Amino acid sequence: MIDLDLQIACNDTDLPSQEQFEGWTQRILSQFKDSAELTIRLCEITESQQLNHEYRGKDKPTNVLSFPFEAPPGIELPLIGDLVICPQVVRQEAIEQEKTFHDHFAHMVIHGCLHLLGYDHIEQEDAIEMESIEKEVLATLDISDPYRDEDFD
Repeated sequence: MIDLDLQIACNDTDLPSQEQFEGWTQRILSQFKDSAELTIRLCEITESQQLNHEYRGKDKPTNVLSFPFEAPPGIELPLIGDLVICPQVVRQEAIEQEKTFHDHFAHMVIHGCLHLLGYDHIEQEDAIEMESIEKEVLATLDISDPYRDEDFD
């Protein structure tokens, strides 16, 4: 069971529904956890830029930020963390990459959830593993390979 707290802190339109967010998180997290709790916050560009600058040292807005929860030693909680997603950035990327807004949003949720589970894409080997999981899960949602146009040498 996935317990999702969806916070809408933006004025964007045509956002995915609560049910879509629940479906996407269920699809990815159920592969790794029997139960999980997380928050997804949809924010404006200014908040995304502020958080990206504060936590990653990058002074620009970004599509998704992940904040994994680390329980104190000896404490077992299903809480895995928080995702902060900027719909305006996701929309712009979807246009640039010729993807639908909701398909790209699904990818950002799945990508962010994998970060909450400890996956990253800093090293090429790790990126290949993470992207493979993303592509597999997205395919179950009838969403094509989001990396189809990228060339990795």
